[in-house]
Amino acid sequence: MPFTIAIDGPAAAGKGTISRALAQEFGFAHLDTGLLYRAVGMKGGDPVQAAQSLSPDDLARPDLRSLAAGVAASRVATIPQVRAALVAFQRDFAAREGGAVLDGRDIGTVICPEADVKIFVTASAEVRAARRFAETGEGTFAEVLEQVRARDARDMGRAYAPLRPAEDAMILDTTDLSIDAAVAKACALIAARLT
Repeated sequence: MPFTIAIDGPAAAGKGTISRALAQEFGFAHLDTGLLYRAVGMKGGDPVQAAQSLSPDDLARPDLRSLAAGVAASRVATIPQVRAALVAFQRDFAAREGGAVLDGRDIGTVICPEADVKIFVTASAEVRAARRFAETGEGTFAEVLEQVRARDARDMGRAYAPLRPAEDAMILDTTDLSIDAAVAKACALIAARLT
């Protein structure tokens, strides 16, 4: 029986780490939907055509975690035709037998509004910038903070599928939580829903 967990939130809030841990803990498949958009953005050319022709090789690119890929993803994610091209892939993944965890920015609101569990992971912009700076080692902290804030503004302000928590999502603020504590809170919520 499918069991879908939707994890949303802004960049570097911890949603990917939490999602991977949940998938491992409960034996579910995991999809980082941001990689789809990063891959489309990094392919170059016409973004709609890139989304329609996305292949597994595109998702294996080593540069998909770079700051440039994050900026590219945020830009192409504002294009409704790109989003539409990737929706079916994500919904098919979510409906798989054995359970699925999807993380992104509109999983609980657009992709899987009927998800069994919805969690919105957030943290302060400063903490998220520090995490991203430590992860990538690119630029200066001030530059990364500026990029995080600009991306938040784009993601929250876009006309189609803006970044926001679903009405029935649990808010998990990781600003002052360790990874282990954040994962433990999320695991407890999932375990309660599975019983």
